[in-house]
Amino acid sequence: MNGVLPDRALRELIDAGAIRAPIDLSPDQIQPASIDLRLGTMASRLRASFLAGRGRSVAERLPDFEMHRMDLSQGAVLEKGCVYLVPLVERLSLPKGIEAVANAKSSTGRLDLLTRLVTDDGTEFDRLPDGYDGPLYAEICPRSFSVLVRPGMRLNQLRLRRGQAVLDDAELMALHRTDPLVDGAPLIDQGLGFSVDLRPAAGDLVGYRARPHTGVIDLDRVGAYDARDFWDELRTGDGRLILDPGAFYILVSREAVAIPPDYAAEMSPYLAMVGEFRVHYAGFFDPGFGHGSGGRGARGVLEVRCHEAPFALEHGQVVGRLVYERMAARPDRLYGAGIASNYQGQGLKLAKQFR
Repeated sequence: MNGVLPDRALRELIDAGAIRAPIDLSPDQIQPASIDLRLGTMASRLRASFLAGRGRSVAERLPDFEMHRMDLSQGAVLEKGCVYLVPLVERLSLPKGIEAVANAKSSTGRLDLLTRLVTDDGTEFDRLPDGYDGPLYAEICPRSFSVLVRPGMRLNQLRLRRGQAVLDDAELMALHRTDPLVDGAPLIDQGLGFSVDLRPAAGDLVGYRARPHTGVIDLDRVGAYDARDFWDELRTGDGRLILDPGAFYILVSREAVAIPPDYAAEMSPYLAMVGEFRVHYAGFFDPGFGHGSGGRGARGVLEVRCHEAPFALEHGQVVGRLVYERMAARPDRLYGAGIASNYQGQGLKLAKQFR
């Protein structure tokens, strides 16, 4: 059956050697509809981001861009504003008919840690054609904070699919009628639209803005950092927020969304033309996200960057959309059900490293 491959199928691909590594994959790398990828032991500091290009390998192109190499085995700092390339532990030999797409994990995006998958023969980031056979690399560019990384850390994840199973608008509306996807009237236009919440039900805290000069964040330390040392709180009483060019924001969607067990979703920017900003990181939403929250759903955290000019963001302004896909089969475990799901039932929430 066409669709996103569930955890059971991912385990079968591992057993068949289609996903393999010199270090055994850990069971907790397998999520309901994706697999976490691990950093290797070395990082190359680059003078520029690059793609291998058709018919060429990353290893072949690396000498053109590499400045120096760093050993990650004892931990190393990736500095804000710099670009790094890290070989990943996992390697793929995808069967024909199965393609893959990668994305940053939730905490990675909330730290403004641009992480993209790079492959041999690649002409775009984060996309692997069916039958891809080769190594995987993570390009990492810390945008707001310098970070301490070690081998085995998981900054991005891979979703595999067979065929195309994206729901069109009519199918999405039909699904909403039988299994509500949002806690109100849905805005369906090439996916499920969502807007920004700048009039919270309680208080006036609407988001956070990354501070420009901070310390290093050790990605392994959960709940270790005082948020006030890294973020400025944003408050408003009039439902409006002026975004500063170059600044990075954590906001939250007005809508509470749900992903039914037989579906997965991906967050995408809405339209580049809506203003001088964009939802900075697309993201994966696993089957079951918000679905076990008493029918209330869970709100989506928005990672927003403003670009060329200051921009007035208004309460209820549409900023992104969720594109839903069918699962090839229902996962054995759903998001938030007996697995380490840090953001189930979330509201406005920073990355797990902050308290």
